[in-house]
Amino acid sequence: MPVTILMCADPLNPRRVDEHFAREAESVRALGGSVALIDHDALQQGDAAMAAHRVPRDLGTAWYRGWMLTSVQYTALASALGARGVTMAVPPDGYQKAHELPGWYDTFAGVTPASVWLPARPGTPPDKDRLARLVRPLAKGPAIVKDYVKSRKHEWDDACFVPDVTDVDRLHAVVSRFVELQGDFLAGGIVVREFETYEGGEARVWWVDGEPVLVGPHPDTPEVRPRPLTDAVAPCVRSLGCRFITTDLARRADGTWRVVETGDGQVSDLPTGTEPADLYLSFPIR
Repeated sequence: MPVTILMCADPLNPRRVDEHFAREAESVRALGGSVALIDHDALQQGDAAMAAHRVPRDLGTAWYRGWMLTSVQYTALASALGARGVTMAVPPDGYQKAHELPGWYDTFAGVTPASVWLPARPGTPPDKDRLARLVRPLAKGPAIVKDYVKSRKHEWDDACFVPDVTDVDRLHAVVSRFVELQGDFLAGGIVVREFETYEGGEARVWWVDGEPVLVGPHPDTPEVRPRPLTDAVAPCVRSLGCRFITTDLARRADGTWRVVETGDGQVSDLPTGTEPADLYLSFPIR
């Protein structure tokens, strides 16, 4: 496994890997790979050159495994690394496609809940009339609210769940609270998804170059280990064409496995209890 993985540096000791990724770094090195460090704080502050300054020049192709980045930040990092002779294995357009729901939804439309979305700025929720027009394609009944990347499921009643999507007053209240809580971290815009009932918990499937290389629990419930069927999902993953993604799968009440969420694998959390080597052994050299 002679690959290079870019990981986030410890903010208190920038010469070592952030503690959250230390176990993964050990696994990469034990498998013969190398680890280079990214300054995530500098990247968040808009200084991509500083974020990449500890990465050795002319490394060739490298994969990122670190804290979540916006698509703008990822693009800036890729540019800064390119100036140092380093190419990210996942290009910026591939990252955005897998990371943000509007990028992957059409490809997965048959295996994921019906969804609609619109762009929005931090601190500015859409008005009631715009939301009413947005949700017309959805079926009457419950829905969830999120942005292009994340939900606030831990504030379920206030900022996530809408009992009836046609209740525009309630929908607007939930969306407004969601926008308020997300603050400057609102990603892209507002998404409304039809709510489906699932049984047995979620599984996270990791895909590299279109192949499922690791199946494990969702990070929020590492003790729950469902065994999903991926036959219906695999063609969608391959059609999407992204090099490294995750799909969170859950079984609907009728027994059908559904895609709850898709994400770029570089910023998807690895559940506790999962052996990192099981993931990194699958990485191609380029």
